[in-house]
Amino acid sequence: MAVRKGRIEWLGASSSLPTIDSSADVIDLKGRLVSPGIVDCHTHLVFGGSRADEWQRRLEGVSYRQIAEEGGGILSTVRATRAASEEQLYESAAHRLKALIRSGVTTVEIKSGYGLDLETELKMLRVIRSLGDGLPVDVHPTFLGAHALPPEFLGRPDDYIALVCGEMLPAVKEWASAVDIFTESIAFDLPQTEQVLRTAIDHGFQIKIHAEQLSHMGSAKLAAELGAISADHLEYLQRPGVEAMARHQTVATLLPGAYYFLNETQRPPVETLREMGVPIALASDMNPGSSPVMAPLLIANMGCTLFGLTPLESIRGVTLNAARALGIDDQVGSLEPGKCADLAVWNVSSPNELAYLIGHQPCRAVYKSGRCVTG
Repeated sequence: MAVRKGRIEWLGASSSLPTIDSSADVIDLKGRLVSPGIVDCHTHLVFGGSRADEWQRRLEGVSYRQIAEEGGGILSTVRATRAASEEQLYESAAHRLKALIRSGVTTVEIKSGYGLDLETELKMLRVIRSLGDGLPVDVHPTFLGAHALPPEFLGRPDDYIALVCGEMLPAVKEWASAVDIFTESIAFDLPQTEQVLRTAIDHGFQIKIHAEQLSHMGSAKLAAELGAISADHLEYLQRPGVEAMARHQTVATLLPGAYYFLNETQRPPVETLREMGVPIALASDMNPGSSPVMAPLLIANMGCTLFGLTPLESIRGVTLNAARALGIDDQVGSLEPGKCADLAVWNVSSPNELAYLIGHQPCRAVYKSGRCVTG
């Protein structure tokens, strides 16, 4: 592989290597496997506090839905995030993001959504930008103001959606490139979802959605028809939604970490997604309540063992299809001339091993735009 100015210029058999300038750096990887850098296309890396106590309650039999309805769940993280300083949020998120980088990640999406008021949402988005400025990774910020109903709007969801659309979306335009919403019986309904997504489109945002995670609401179909680049979770997705996603080229982002951690039993319709040709991405969904996972290869393994993907589908899910879920597959996600030289080097002999090994970190080195960023 030849890299110039941070991009792949050529790759192929050594026997056809073009003439190299004598001043060029030559790096011998000694036969190690090289893959595109991993793209983690759905995370909630910036947050305050911990929800380990809630996890214990779930182990004792209390449901995720019940905890949320009691004011826990997302709202407990909202309280902690509102109370945290920007410096505290940056330090804790940087620790998590560095772990992802060491695991082969070169691009990451990070959502807001634990503020639920304009001041804290902007605080989170500033931290997200700072992470991209301070660490060797491309960060894609997503505004998730419609993540849950804040306590001060209890019983008034339409008023909160009006605030999101009328005040928050214009204010976050310079800080986020995409808008997301959690559509669910414990969050927001279809008319509220359509209002947020249409307003986001009017402001020039890409759109995506948390869809069909706990029940079927038709939200993936709605989002696809509005032009969403991805619909995420999808455990309760039905065929009309898959057909809409196929027609509109919406990526299915599956989140097996949340499925595992919440002990769910309803699998996403992988066979139907395959049948209809919908690209399948995988992501960590790293968050404090339902997927405290910072191991992208474990996510690839879960994609195989829990959802029935092949190893190749799982690796594609955390590289090329994850890049598609962010709308950047023309830049990253595969090893092709003209694309960014975002690479992960692995101490394995076969790509299958990346989705096979559990509890082992085979990442030897990570290159961001052709520069090694790990020791």
